[in-house]
Amino acid sequence: MRILAIFPLLCSIAAFTLALLCIFAGSKPGYLENVDMLTLNTTMLGEFSVNTSTTSGGSSWLASLEGQLVGDVNGVIQDMARKLNIQEFYSAHILDYCEGYYTPSPFSNATVYPTKNVTACSNQTALFTFDPTAILQRELGPNHNLSDLQWPSQVQDAVNAIQTATRAMFICYCIGIGFAGLAIIGALVGLISGGRLSDSLNAVIDLLAFLALGIASGIETAVVVKVVDALNQYGGQIGIAAYKGSTFMVFTWVATGVMLAATLTWLVDCCIPRRNKVREV
Repeated sequence: MRILAIFPLLCSIAAFTLALLCIFAGSKPGYLENVDMLTLNTTMLGEFSVNTSTTSGGSSWLASLEGQLVGDVNGVIQDMARKLNIQEFYSAHILDYCEGYYTPSPFSNATVYPTKNVTACSNQTALFTFDPTAILQRELGPNHNLSDLQWPSQVQDAVNAIQTATRAMFICYCIGIGFAGLAIIGALVGLISGGRLSDSLNAVIDLLAFLALGIASGIETAVVVKVVDALNQYGGQIGIAAYKGSTFMVFTWVATGVMLAATLTWLVDCCIPRRNKVREV
């Protein structure tokens, strides 16, 4: 048994597992909900829009809606969300998105911190692209329009700009997971027996897994930054906010890093001089 092969084996298993978790997070309500790429907070969307519309002569249905809201601040906001038929948050994952509301309250204070209560997730779809404009318009129904909420067109421009990138990201994740799986098999073979040829082959496989996962992680980071910045920059005035999924970024970059470590380990093993097991007399 070759002890040195244990480290790249563990690295490959870790990368394979983390990448799969990134892919399938949010596959059902409550499953790894904290491993989302980004979260869109629409808690204040209706309140801001009503205030704006009543001062600028906006939509009459929003103006009439304001008169129906009673209670304290939390109750008003949650009632507004129900009237608009929208959820309080929408979290984006690689294959789908999930939606729900915050408990016990959308707002945090010294004693209360809001947590996500997921009510539903969309169907999983390969090459999925998170489109908040289409999602919210579908939630509002045919009788209302996002233009009544003064939805910024720049948000949709940002989503359109990254559609190709999100598809490339999914493909790279699939390639990276495939090579990480091959790396596990190669490491198991190298653990039992192997030579420079086996080490070199394992190094190539691990390198390909590292490159695929690295490209996927880079695309994911760039996409999330672009969309979150657009949502916060242009949507803040109507009460929406977006947050980056820090746990997802940790998972994807750790998966990339351990595959790099596995690659370097095989390369080092290739360079270590080997003693001949049988010496000539």
